[in-house]
Amino acid sequence: MGAPAPEARLALYWAPETGDPLHRLGSAWLGRDAETGAPVPQPSLPELDIAELTADPRGYGLHATLKPPFRLALSWAEAMAATEALAARTAPFDLPPLAVENLDGFLALRETAPCPALGALADACVEALEPCRLPPDEAELARRRRARLTPRQEELLARYGYPYVMEEWRFHVTLTRRLTPAEMAVVRPAVTDFLGDAPGRPRRVSAITLFTQAASGAPFLIAERVPLRG
Repeated sequence: MGAPAPEARLALYWAPETGDPLHRLGSAWLGRDAETGAPVPQPSLPELDIAELTADPRGYGLHATLKPPFRLALSWAEAMAATEALAARTAPFDLPPLAVENLDGFLALRETAPCPALGALADACVEALEPCRLPPDEAELARRRRARLTPRQEELLARYGYPYVMEEWRFHVTLTRRLTPAEMAVVRPAVTDFLGDAPGRPRRVSAITLFTQAASGAPFLIAERVPLRG
């Protein structure tokens, strides 16, 4: 793809390959395919509005964050070069089976076994593109601080522009907004049934996926998949 506009944001994510059933089913659950940008018909939920429950994650696309969204301080070509250099020194690895979990009131796909390579990849993504990241403005910092950050999260926010990186990072593929207990009782079994055995299938982490957001409020789209070649 061509270079995004200066106001665009870039993020490094893990996303299932398009041939993976999880890409098809997860995109259908969220209602949008981040590869094509096309809307996808969603399943129905009894007495609940699935479009509203999934509105926030739909905008970001089916993914797990490695380096959170940021605006570029350098050029798109320099960001691509940094990503490709990281991918060249990173070996593919097996992703543990995933399962639907309650993550602080949100439903998300989480790994079911420890995977040190995942954390190492996320840390490397954060560090490798730091020279490319434009610092957040005061409004964004203030918004982050409304979450009542711990002292360590404050340090990470100041250093990396985001409080949930390094040891505060958790692999998760978000599937809903925060749910009430009553909503959770309906939605968790529904999404678990809808995704079936797709989350638990064997798969490799074989690429870093660059997502871009053209402007504030626009949906994130897959821009490039950079194969791991280490």
